[in-house]
Amino acid sequence: MRDLLEVTESGLYCERGDFYVDPWRRVPRAVITHAHADHARSGCDRYLCAAEGKLVLRSRIGGASPIDTLRRGEHVSINGVKVSLHPAGHLLGSAQVRIEHGGVTWVVTGDYKLHHDPTCATFEHVPCDVFVTESTFGLPVYRWQSPEEIAAEINAWWCANRDAGRTSVILAYALGKAQRLAAMVDPSIGPIVAHGAVMKLVEAYRASGVRLPPIDRVPPRARRVGNGRALVIAPPSVLGSSWLNLFGESSVAMASGWMTLRGVRRRRGFDKGFAVSDHADFPGLLTAIEATGARRVLATHGFSDALARYLRETKGLDAAVLPTRFAGEATPDAAVADSSDMDPP
Repeated sequence: MRDLLEVTESGLYCERGDFYVDPWRRVPRAVITHAHADHARSGCDRYLCAAEGKLVLRSRIGGASPIDTLRRGEHVSINGVKVSLHPAGHLLGSAQVRIEHGGVTWVVTGDYKLHHDPTCATFEHVPCDVFVTESTFGLPVYRWQSPEEIAAEINAWWCANRDAGRTSVILAYALGKAQRLAAMVDPSIGPIVAHGAVMKLVEAYRASGVRLPPIDRVPPRARRVGNGRALVIAPPSVLGSSWLNLFGESSVAMASGWMTLRGVRRRRGFDKGFAVSDHADFPGLLTAIEATGARRVLATHGFSDALARYLRETKGLDAAVLPTRFAGEATPDAAVADSSDMDPP
């Protein structure tokens, strides 16, 4: 008996329903877990995504291809296959894809996190027979602090810089991480300004109903924005560019799950590193997997071999690797240096 989903040259395909989940190439029908570039390809004939993520998806893929949506609790039948979308907690509109046919249920998570995030719906545990999980941080060393603890650390760093007259620059991927950071920090400390790439998506979030503090676009050729009091949110691509010279004396930090590893921060020369991730940490992955009740687990995007082996040897699960064109962030240094946001940690 063939699996309900299988990997093809265009990505994860449901033959019975004739649709793809996060296809790698342009296809006739794509079900999208979220709008990061390695999950949402432009140029497909038709898309399906969670309703709250439609504006963000459109801002990323452009074009005029129809985008169908599902709200929480709704489902659609695609050629006799039942499909529903459930919150993944990764970023605005991120969804797990539940696919049911012939009494068998698969859940494809895309990327997910379990910690609460005010900028998107919280992860929902969805029972299934087969669970396709990301494994970006699928090693025991990756364990996150609470969002409250991280926010306190960022606020303290910002306050110290403000008192010293230094502009605080925090590097974060333009979609998801940047908006989450803006919602985490205390805007009473000083003004918040952002790079244009971040602001484009801030506007999409606001248009989707997400409440964010006041954020202004960094003006061109500005110097000493906020007179050293500002928090600047920018994508990692600005690192090493003349754009950073706009702010005079500054302290540059990186927000990434890879900042758990001190050596990464040291090699990249950041003044500060904050382990803020929009992916589940290792305990979070195990919690999510156990809650599904699935006996078969397919790991992808990241430390998939290690996670699958752990699940087989310690949990007794039928666990294997699901091949993907994208391996998540294969190395911490590559993740920090990458100027894209294809699969940000």
